[in-house]
Amino acid sequence: MTIKFQHLINSIDIALDENDEQALQKLLVNTSAAEIARLMESLTQKDRLTLWHYVPTRLRAKVLLELHQDLRRSLIAHTDEAELTASLSAVQMDELADIDSDLPITVISAMVQAMDAQRRERYDLVKHYPDDSAGGLMDVDITAVRADVSLKAALRYMRRLRQREGALPDHLDSLMVVDRNNVLLGVVPLSQIISNDLSISVRDVMSTEVTSFTPLNSAHNVAQAFKDKDLLSAPVVDDQHKLIGRITVDDVIDVIQDEADKEVFSRAGLNSHPDMFAPILKSSGRRAIWLGINLMTAFLAAWVIGLFETSIEKIVALAVLMPVVASMGGVAGSQTLTLVTRGLALNQINNKNMAKLIGHEFSIGALNGMLWAAVVGIIAFQWFGDWQLGMVFGAAMIIVLVTGVLAGTTIPPLLKKMGIDPALAGGVVLTTVTDVVGFFAFLSLATLIIL
Repeated sequence: MTIKFQHLINSIDIALDENDEQALQKLLVNTSAAEIARLMESLTQKDRLTLWHYVPTRLRAKVLLELHQDLRRSLIAHTDEAELTASLSAVQMDELADIDSDLPITVISAMVQAMDAQRRERYDLVKHYPDDSAGGLMDVDITAVRADVSLKAALRYMRRLRQREGALPDHLDSLMVVDRNNVLLGVVPLSQIISNDLSISVRDVMSTEVTSFTPLNSAHNVAQAFKDKDLLSAPVVDDQHKLIGRITVDDVIDVIQDEADKEVFSRAGLNSHPDMFAPILKSSGRRAIWLGINLMTAFLAAWVIGLFETSIEKIVALAVLMPVVASMGGVAGSQTLTLVTRGLALNQINNKNMAKLIGHEFSIGALNGMLWAAVVGIIAFQWFGDWQLGMVFGAAMIIVLVTGVLAGTTIPPLLKKMGIDPALAGGVVLTTVTDVVGFFAFLSLATLIIL
């Protein structure tokens, strides 16, 4: 968090506590929609509604776009429909389609009725596609020119567009080039238009090597392509390669951020946009599910320990050292699990390299197992003066570290094949495996060798 934003939060808190309306208006007037959304998510429900009252109408729609769905719906419910309609009038078609399911029917009807035939057609096109697809990301306000026009004509077209619309489309870095049937032929960067002789044609400077997407391409694949090829924008075409939209880097950044958030929160059993100040009963219910799952896995590990109750009673040192075995296996497995889950997300893991990956991780686990087996064996001997205990401790360490890396390698692909998100369930399954195997290996070896 930047110092500037932290200062803004502190100033907002003070103004809310003092009910200083002028200060709140002054603070919000020069604050971006994204920053206001972050402010909203840091406040209690009561303060959110108070602050929302002072958010300028021109920014409200942009703020709603930045918020997670539960909070967005709450603020919409507390907003006058006339203000909503006025704020939404400036958003793009793809942005309106992103939140129309959360808006009152009367507001959507008013927005659609105010559209001209072309914009209504574009809006219907965008809302047809899922949010997590290229069609859901694309902006249908396209800037396209023909290949046979001059660069001077292309510049004149952009000037007229600016005069008619009041501004050029956001993040405009290039013009799409199409033929008479709107089939995509290529793109011409604005840098080419302003740096060449204006009398030459667009065809002379356009690039025909274009990365394009179809509407049903996944948002994840779009984001990966933008990252791999350093794209700022890309066209979206239909099955006949006709141009229907454009995706820009700002939408892709949102996809990347959402995926990162989802992975982080999934590991804790939370949804991808947890609200810090969501209703207590609702939050408790969501967390209770994963607490219950973890409780069952913990009882499974406890049952394994109970099988060797007699051994633990005779050798108290076993109880002292058991947590070390489980912890080392869990850490080793988590390292591999994170690596493999990321590899699956980036499509780096397939049937051809899976066997090699398992062998690679097995070698790492075995090498680390032998290293740390020697270390813990010496520590156990020095601590308890029992060389057999040290040997058992070391052998269990090798077993659990190898088990951890093998489980971390194989669990994510198996979960993915079962249709379960590895980022969500992988950690729970891994912990169960390493705990059960670790405890069983350590206690059974101690029972066989020492007793």
